[in-house]
Amino acid sequence: MKISQAIDFENLIPEVTPNFTSSTTIGDLINVALTFIFPIAGILLLIFLVFAGYQWLTSGGNPKSLASAKQRLTYAIAGFIIIFLAYWITVFVGKVLGLEAVEDIF
Repeated sequence: MKISQAIDFENLIPEVTPNFTSSTTIGDLINVALTFIFPIAGILLLIFLVFAGYQWLTSGGNPKSLASAKQRLTYAIAGFIIIFLAYWITVFVGKVLGLEAVEDIF
Protein backbone atom coordinates (compact mmCIF):
# COMPACT_ATOMS: atom_id res chain seq x y z
CA MET A 1 0.00 0.00 0.00
CA LYS A 2 1.31 3.43 -0.89
CA ILE A 3 1.69 6.00 1.86
CA SER A 4 -0.46 8.47 -0.05
CA GLN A 5 -3.33 5.99 0.12
CA ALA A 6 -2.99 5.62 3.89
CA ILE A 7 -3.10 9.36 4.67
CA ASP A 8 -6.30 11.32 4.17
CA PHE A 9 -4.83 14.69 3.19
CA GLU A 10 -8.23 16.35 2.92
CA ASN A 11 -8.96 15.88 6.64
CA LEU A 12 -5.39 16.09 7.91
CA ILE A 13 -5.72 19.69 9.13
CA PRO A 14 -9.29 20.74 8.27
CA GLU A 15 -9.17 24.13 10.01
CA VAL A 16 -6.19 25.21 7.90
CA THR A 17 -7.78 24.36 4.58
CA PRO A 18 -9.42 27.61 3.49
CA ASN A 19 -12.84 27.58 1.93
CA PHE A 20 -12.94 31.03 0.37
CA THR A 21 -16.19 32.24 -1.12
CA SER A 22 -17.50 35.60 -2.22
CA SER A 23 -18.40 36.36 1.43
CA THR A 24 -14.86 35.77 2.70
CA THR A 25 -13.76 38.51 5.08
CA ILE A 26 -10.36 39.85 6.01
CA GLY A 27 -10.77 38.01 9.31
CA ASP A 28 -10.97 34.70 7.45
CA LEU A 29 -7.74 35.51 5.66
CA ILE A 30 -6.05 36.43 8.94
CA ASN A 31 -7.27 33.17 10.51
CA VAL A 32 -5.59 31.18 7.77
CA ALA A 33 -2.43 33.30 7.85
CA LEU A 34 -2.00 32.98 11.62
CA THR A 35 -1.85 29.21 11.42
CA PHE A 36 1.30 29.60 9.32
CA ILE A 37 2.86 32.76 10.80
CA PHE A 38 3.60 31.44 14.30
CA PRO A 39 5.33 28.21 13.19
CA ILE A 40 7.37 30.12 10.61
CA ALA A 41 8.36 32.64 13.29
CA GLY A 42 9.47 29.79 15.54
CA ILE A 43 11.60 28.27 12.80
CA LEU A 44 13.18 31.65 12.05
CA LEU A 45 13.89 32.13 15.75
CA LEU A 46 15.69 28.80 15.85
CA ILE A 47 17.74 29.69 12.79
CA PHE A 48 18.74 33.07 14.24
CA LEU A 49 19.69 31.53 17.59
CA VAL A 50 21.82 28.84 15.96
CA PHE A 51 23.48 31.37 13.66
CA ALA A 52 24.21 33.76 16.55
CA GLY A 53 25.64 30.91 18.61
CA TYR A 54 27.80 29.79 15.71
CA GLN A 55 29.00 33.35 15.17
CA TRP A 56 29.81 33.64 18.88
CA LEU A 57 31.77 30.37 18.89
CA THR A 58 33.75 31.26 15.79
CA SER A 59 34.47 34.85 16.81
CA GLY A 60 37.90 33.81 18.05
CA GLY A 61 38.06 36.63 20.57
CA ASN A 62 37.52 39.31 17.93
CA PRO A 63 35.59 42.04 19.81
CA LYS A 64 33.67 43.21 16.72
CA SER A 65 32.53 39.71 15.81
CA LEU A 66 31.64 38.90 19.42
CA ALA A 67 29.63 42.13 19.75
CA SER A 68 27.80 41.32 16.52
CA ALA A 69 26.96 37.83 17.79
CA LYS A 70 25.71 39.21 21.12
CA GLN A 71 23.58 41.78 19.33
CA ARG A 72 22.08 39.12 17.03
CA LEU A 73 21.35 36.89 20.01
CA THR A 74 19.73 39.79 21.87
CA TYR A 75 17.54 40.61 18.88
CA ALA A 76 16.50 36.98 18.45
CA ILE A 77 15.48 36.72 22.10
CA ALA A 78 13.65 40.06 21.95
CA GLY A 79 11.80 38.88 18.84
CA PHE A 80 10.83 35.68 20.63
CA ILE A 81 9.47 37.64 23.58
CA ILE A 82 7.45 39.88 21.25
CA ILE A 83 5.97 36.90 19.39
CA PHE A 84 5.28 35.05 22.65
CA LEU A 85 3.52 38.07 24.17
CA ALA A 86 1.55 38.74 20.98
CA TYR A 87 0.27 35.17 21.03
CA TRP A 88 -0.75 35.20 24.69
CA ILE A 89 -2.26 38.69 24.58
CA THR A 90 -4.36 37.62 21.60
CA VAL A 91 -5.52 34.47 23.42
CA PHE A 92 -6.25 36.42 26.60
CA VAL A 93 -8.24 39.12 24.84
CA GLY A 94 -10.15 36.49 22.88
CA LYS A 95 -11.08 34.63 26.07
CA VAL A 96 -12.05 37.78 27.97
CA LEU A 97 -14.19 39.12 25.14
CA GLY A 98 -15.58 35.69 24.29
CA LEU A 99 -14.50 35.83 20.66
CA GLU A 100 -15.13 32.35 19.30
CA ALA A 101 -13.09 33.01 16.16
CA VAL A 102 -9.99 33.74 18.22
CA GLU A 103 -10.59 30.73 20.44
CA ASP A 104 -10.93 28.50 17.38
CA ILE A 105 -7.58 29.62 15.99
CA PHE A 106 -5.62 28.84 19.11
